[in-house]
Amino acid sequence: MKAYQTLLYYCYSHIQDAEQYATDHLKFCKSIGLTGRIIIADEGLNGTVSGTPEACKAYMDYVYADGRFNATEFKIDEVDEPSFVKMHCRYKSEIVYSGLKDPNYIDPTKETGKHLEPKEFAEMIDREDVVVLDVRSNYEHSMGKFKNAVTLDIENFRDFPAMINELAQYKDKKVLTYCTGGIKCEKASALLLKEGFKDVYQLHGGIIKYGKEAGGKDFEGKCYVFDSRIAVDVNSVNPKIISTCRNCGKTTAKMINCANPECNEHFTQCDECGWELDGCCSEECKSHPRKRPYDGTGYYVKVPMLHR
Repeated sequence: MKAYQTLLYYCYSHIQDAEQYATDHLKFCKSIGLTGRIIIADEGLNGTVSGTPEACKAYMDYVYADGRFNATEFKIDEVDEPSFVKMHCRYKSEIVYSGLKDPNYIDPTKETGKHLEPKEFAEMIDREDVVVLDVRSNYEHSMGKFKNAVTLDIENFRDFPAMINELAQYKDKKVLTYCTGGIKCEKASALLLKEGFKDVYQLHGGIIKYGKEAGGKDFEGKCYVFDSRIAVDVNSVNPKIISTCRNCGKTTAKMINCANPECNEHFTQCDECGWELDGCCSEECKSHPRKRPYDGTGYYVKVPMLHR
């Protein structure tokens, strides 16, 4: 057993006192020494936290002690060190921004695609009447995706609704949606059903659970995660690297954030180019006066931007 754990989880559940609950939640997390990022909204909670196994167990017990979150499923990774530097817990309007003018147009607590367990998903992905749909952002699927998956050129999930017309060609197929941990699929599959898609499914527990329970078969590349690890291995059956260095084109699985905080772009970059450009995406960013020191990881604690 490693010294620390990282928990990935979400739960759609209506919270009447969400803003106050976020304040209380943060206080508890700090009291047991957790680090991480949690979003709490009227529609539920969404988080990744990290700490000792004892602290993580105390946190899971705390969540389950609240009857509103009985359906929460924690994906647990063993890690050598905490995956975050600080603890943040914020109240927001949605736990995943839907991009809909009326977020109440869909309700994942009432209707979503049929949940497929990892082994069921693996058995279906090669069928001719199936289309596998990646509902994540472009920088995520550029690092790794299921073979033959349909990917979308979107920067954030809020752009997903605008892609519905492009997906209309798949209305007669079984649509299998997937994302990192399952949370985006709850909304994506719900919206597809609302828009007339008849046979919609989602990978229960997302890529992370698929890796643990199905060996990650046919997932090509690595899975982007929203913590200091940046990306994790998924496939232990037939792995391959599909991402390439933005600067030289060499195959690489390493993704970083640009060292210029006013750029901060996610991109794949090999170690050689990383050190040559000092962790930046371009010479222009390398010469920026606010450029952060590059330590080879390409992960930085968020710095407030001067301009937007």
